[in-house]
Amino acid sequence: VLGYGDSPPAEVVATAQTRVAFLDHILQELDMQRPVLVSPSMSGRFALPFLVAQGDQLSGFVPIAPVGTKDYTAEQYQRIQTPTLILYGDHDTGLGTQALQSLRHLPRHRVAVLPDAGHACYMDKPENFHRALLGFLRQLK
Repeated sequence: VLGYGDSPPAEVVATAQTRVAFLDHILQELDMQRPVLVSPSMSGRFALPFLVAQGDQLSGFVPIAPVGTKDYTAEQYQRIQTPTLILYGDHDTGLGTQALQSLRHLPRHRVAVLPDAGHACYMDKPENFHRALLGFLRQLK
């Protein structure tokens, strides 16, 4: 994720507002119309501000134990109408369960917990992850 990990600091993504603008720019450049945003871990710093500010531009949202969920209130989450699949591994008792506590306030959510999977549940149990993701995508209109 730009500005995190080993990538150099990036002023263009220093605030939630600039991260929303950055992600919006990428979606426009790719000419994506109402995409489903999949957001594992650190990408929550981009995806969550975008969801709060422009969630109506998404067909769906799939947070996978994202960081930053505590930055928003239950009331902010309750206003978001984007269909959401909250996904995490049952061994991720840190970020997975913490994110669920906040994201459960999204009115159009469902939860998929992958058994015997940790924080990177998509790597630990890829078949289960893809089954849950594809099931969610199929039910979107």
